Amino acid sequence: MCADPTKPISILLVDDSELVRVGLKSLLNSSLDNSDLLVVGEAATAATAAAGVAECLRLEPDVVLLDIRLPDETGFFVCRQILAKLPDTRILILTSVIDDGMIYEAMSSGAHGYLLKEINTHALLQAVVDVARGKFILDPSVTTRVLNLVRNGPPQADGDKIAQLSTQEKRVLALVAEGLTNREIGEQMELSAKTVKNYLSNIFEKLSINRRAQAAVLYSESRVAGTGQSAL
Repeated sequence: MCADPTKPISILLVDDSELVRVGLKSLLNSSLDNSDLLVVGEAATAATAAAGVAECLRLEPDVVLLDIRLPDETGFFVCRQILAKLPDTRILILTSVIDDGMIYEAMSSGAHGYLLKEINTHALLQAVVDVARGKFILDPSVTTRVLNLVRNGPPQADGDKIAQLSTQEKRVLALVAEGLTNREIGEQMELSAKTVKNYLSNIFEKLSINRRAQAAVLYSESRVAGTGQSAL
């Protein structure tokens, strides 16, 4: 937490999109009177973020703006890694994903806020300041979901998640489990490779994963449990 109000709030950005990082850095570093917020580091993967923990020990950033989906690990892994070594650092999830499982995982990982990337500039700047000051921040669109999680407990198991995929998503998942490429899946389903990629992206988000191998394992497990039979 930023203890000295005379110093800018220091921020580490963790997002696999260079465009997003550049935009956030420009936005945050030019905030208000140009002294309130300061981006002190960036990371594009869990590996570089983990390496960045050592840098965090030196720089002592107040807030980490963290995306959930990274190419080599989940943002939740990064969140736990950072807090294990820097328990006073505030973690603010900034994502494009609205999913009960991910929201629950974020809370379980110790994150101090959950925002969507559609947030407007003023709200984002204020959220960073509020989190640095010790507040817990939720995007208005996820507040009801969090209350339901508090009332009803954790979301359903992975098999149940797969059961809630759309018919097309289940078909794509089944073909991924068979080892087909996006192009091969597109040929079988008469879809473009880009459309298949979009389906796969949605599947990854819904299942809280980021690798094809993970998708194949979850599909196989759901078949054993009897929840994936409708995927074909």
